[in-house]
Amino acid sequence: MGVFERFLSAWVALAIIAGTALGSLFPSAFEWLSAFEFAQVNLIIAVLIWLMIYPVMVQVNFAAITQIAKEPKGLILTVVINWLVKPFTMALVGWLFFKGIFADFIEPETANEYLAGVILLGVAPCTAMVFIWSQLTKGDANYTLVQVSVNDIIMIFAFAPIAALLLGVTDIIVPWQTLLLSVGLYVIAPLIAGFITRRYITRSNSDSDNDNNKALTNFDQTMKPWSIVGLLLTVVLLFGFQAEVLLTRPLDIAMIATPLLVQTYGIFAITFIIALLIKLPYRIAAPACLIGTSNFFELAVAVAISLFGLQSGAALATVVGVLVEVPVMLSLVWFANKTKHWFASS
Repeated sequence: MGVFERFLSAWVALAIIAGTALGSLFPSAFEWLSAFEFAQVNLIIAVLIWLMIYPVMVQVNFAAITQIAKEPKGLILTVVINWLVKPFTMALVGWLFFKGIFADFIEPETANEYLAGVILLGVAPCTAMVFIWSQLTKGDANYTLVQVSVNDIIMIFAFAPIAALLLGVTDIIVPWQTLLLSVGLYVIAPLIAGFITRRYITRSNSDSDNDNNKALTNFDQTMKPWSIVGLLLTVVLLFGFQAEVLLTRPLDIAMIATPLLVQTYGIFAITFIIALLIKLPYRIAAPACLIGTSNFFELAVAVAISLFGLQSGAALATVVGVLVEVPVMLSLVWFANKTKHWFASS
C-alpha cells in the first residue's frame, strides 16, 4: 500500500479544511467553478470522478461477468437493502430526529423540508463513487459493475413511486437529464474507455495470462495516485462550494448530519451482518455493504430543488448528504478492510 492510501483519511481531512478555507476566502472563484453545471451535475467534479472510476473499469473482465449468475446472493442482498430496506429506514430515522429529538429546535415547516431531503437521499442509491469504495476494499470489479447497473435499472422504475409514497406527494418528476447524464458519465463512458484500454493493454502483450495480469496490475498502480488526487480535489471542491453554509449554519448542518450518520452506519451494520450470515466472500460482501450506504446525490439534489426550491431545507439536506459521504464512507472502507478476515476469501 502506497503512502497516499496509507494516510488517505488524513489527506481527506486536510482537503476538507482546505476546501472550506478556500471557499470562504475566495467565494467568487468557487461560484465561477460551480457554474460549470448541467442538469445538476457539476462538470468539473464529473471529470474528477471519471478520473477515479476509469482505472476501475479497466479491471473489469467482460468474459468473467457471466460467472456472476453462479453467485446471486450478493446481488440479491444489494437489491433488497437498497429498495426494500434503506428508503424506509431513512424515513423512520429522519422522522425520529426531525419530528422528535430536534422538534424544539426546528420550525415545523423546516423540519418537514429536512425530512424530505434525507428521504430523497435514502431513495437514491449511488452510481459513481461506489466504484471507488469497491476499489479501496479490493472488491470484485465485475460484480460491483453488475450491482450498480442493476440498481440503475431499478431506479428508473422505482425511484419516483417510492419517493412519492414516503414524501406523501403525487407529483414527483424524475429529472431524466440528471439520471441519464450521470449514468452515461459515471458508468457507460468509463466502461467503454476501460474496455478499449484493457483490449489495448492485453493485445500489446503476449497471450500469456500472467503477462496480461502483470500489465493490468502495472497500469492500475500507475493510475492509482491519480485516482486519489481526483478524490481529494473532489472533496476540496465540494466543501469549497458549501463553505458559506458550513460556516454560517453549523447547527443546521449538525442536525441534518446526525440522522444521516445514524442511517449510514445502521444500514452498513445490517448489510454487514447479513453478508456474514449468508457467508458471502469478502470480494462481494465489501462492495455490497458499501453500495447500500452511499447515495446518488446529484439525483437527490435535483429532485429537492424541483420540488422545494434552491434555498429550501430539503435542498440543504441533500447538500449535507454530499458533504458527509466521503469521510463517512472512508471510515466504513477502513472497517471493512480491518474485518476482511471475518469473511470467506473465495
